[in-house]
Amino acid sequence: MDKIDPAYKVLSISHQCRLLGISRSQYYYEPSSGHDEKDFNLLVKIKEVQIEYPFYGYRRIWREINKRCGDTTEATVRRVMRRFGITAVFPGKNLSKACKYHKKYPYLLRNKVIRYPNQVWSTDITYIKLPTGNVYLMAIIDWFSRKVLSWRVFNTMDALQYANLLRETIEEYGCPAIFNTDQGSQFTSDVFIKVLVDYNIQISMDGKDRALDNIRIERLWRSLKYEDIYLKRYETMKDLKTGVDAYFNFYNTARFHQSLDYNVPDEMYKCFQYNELERKKAA
Repeated sequence: MDKIDPAYKVLSISHQCRLLGISRSQYYYEPSSGHDEKDFNLLVKIKEVQIEYPFYGYRRIWREINKRCGDTTEATVRRVMRRFGITAVFPGKNLSKACKYHKKYPYLLRNKVIRYPNQVWSTDITYIKLPTGNVYLMAIIDWFSRKVLSWRVFNTMDALQYANLLRETIEEYGCPAIFNTDQGSQFTSDVFIKVLVDYNIQISMDGKDRALDNIRIERLWRSLKYEDIYLKRYETMKDLKTGVDAYFNFYNTARFHQSLDYNVPDEMYKCFQYNELERKKAA
C-alpha cells in the first residue's frame, strides 16, 4: 500500500495513515492557497521517497526528489517536513567484553587525518535478535571511503572465525596501514592479533569505554539497524543474511553519505584508486 484508499474496508483510514507514517490531519488537509498547494504537492513527493527510504533525513530526501526530476531546494524540503511533522526513523552499546589477560594496544587515530583508502580499517561485532536467539554480525570498513569491505553473520563469538574473516579481507583488498578495534576479547585474542602481526599492520584499539573512538563503525550499526533490521524484523538466519547483503550493497553503491559530500562509498574507494593508477602511468 503506497496511498490511502477510503474504500478499502479491511483497514480504516486511521490505520492506513499510521502505516504510511502520516497523521489523519495530513490526509484530510485541503490547500487553501497557492503556497499551501505547493507545500502539499511537495509533501506528496517527500512521502513517496520516505515510503521507500524511511530513514532518509531532509538532505537525502531533497537529493532524491531532485534526482527524480524534481525542482526544489534543500531549505524548502526541510521547512515542509517541519511543517507537517515528518522525521526520519532513527543502537546500544557494543557487546565486546575485554579480557584482562590480553595485551591492549594504544589508540592511534586521535587527530589522525585520513587521506586515502586502506589507510585505516576498523571492525566491530553487533548482535541481532532472531526468534531462535541472538546472532553476531562482524563487519570490516574502510575509514576513508566508509565502504563495507566484508561482513559475516556468526552463531558464536569464537575468535578464530573473526580472524579468518580478517585474513580473507586482507587477501582480497590488500593491507591497511592501521587496523582499529575495541578492546573486546575476540580482537585482543592471540589468533586475531597474529593476523595483523603477520601482515605488519599497525594495531590501534579504542580507549576503555570510548565507543566514539570507533565512530565510523558505530554509525554503520546505527544505519543498518534503523534503516533495515528494525524495519524488516527478520525471522530466519537465511532471510537476515539476504537482507544484510542487500542493505550493504545499497550502502556501498547507492546511499548518500553526508560525510562524503553526498557521494557513495564505492565511488570514493574506486575513484581514488583509479586516480592513483593514472598518476603512476603518467609519471
